[in-house]
Amino acid sequence: MSKLYLLPISVFLMFNFTFIGTYIAAVLQGHVVPTVPYISDAATYSPESCVFGQLISIGCVLLGITIYVRLRQIQEISLRHPDVQVAIGRINGSAFWVGMGSCLGVSIVGNFQETNVRPVHYVGAFLAFGLGTVYYWMQAYISYYVQPYVGSMVKAHVRLAIAAICTVFFIIVAVTGIISHILFNGTDPRKWYPSDGGWEYHVASSISEWIVATAFCFYILTFTDEFRLMQLDHPPLIFIEVEGSTNYEPVINEPVSPVVS
Repeated sequence: MSKLYLLPISVFLMFNFTFIGTYIAAVLQGHVVPTVPYISDAATYSPESCVFGQLISIGCVLLGITIYVRLRQIQEISLRHPDVQVAIGRINGSAFWVGMGSCLGVSIVGNFQETNVRPVHYVGAFLAFGLGTVYYWMQAYISYYVQPYVGSMVKAHVRLAIAAICTVFFIIVAVTGIISHILFNGTDPRKWYPSDGGWEYHVASSISEWIVATAFCFYILTFTDEFRLMQLDHPPLIFIEVEGSTNYEPVINEPVSPVVS
């Protein structure tokens, strides 16, 4: 695995293609109004929901691998530079599990539509955006201590700024989303019109969600250059001998003579 830099690029392209493609398909199918619906609203009805769930699942696998590679990268730097280990302590391992929790949340959002299993969908959204934001804060903190061994101070500042943006707009999504649903008096939230009530809050919430999702993708993209500097070897395979595992009869009792042609 020598081209690890393709992982964050693939995550960035996969999620953005899924979000934009699903939105276009939902508008063309007449399932949502064009005026900034939620990302999950555009993926509520089939066939968009089917494609959305499949692509999100693939993206989550790529994202999980990216999070794991980042874990291994920081571990290796900590082994080579004890000052980094002292500075970051156990935050690297904690960040890994927080990131995987966010990855699980994205998968839940993609596979449990709001109209079908609303509580599960909302739990997935909280895990995806909430834990994702925490993960980005932790990675921003780590970035300040691993440079100049890897990365740079500018990149650490960029990650800190994106983490702050995600925090602000995640709060806006939650607050305005709750207010808009309280004020909504229409029949279908997927087709939210100004006359349905809570329109301004709905638009603010949906725009903020798109900003957070886009910021998430750009954050992962910042790992590209750092992933160019390393590669992974295949892990060793270790056989565990179980008592009695060697008490067997060979399938072939006679030696096989080579055939010369």
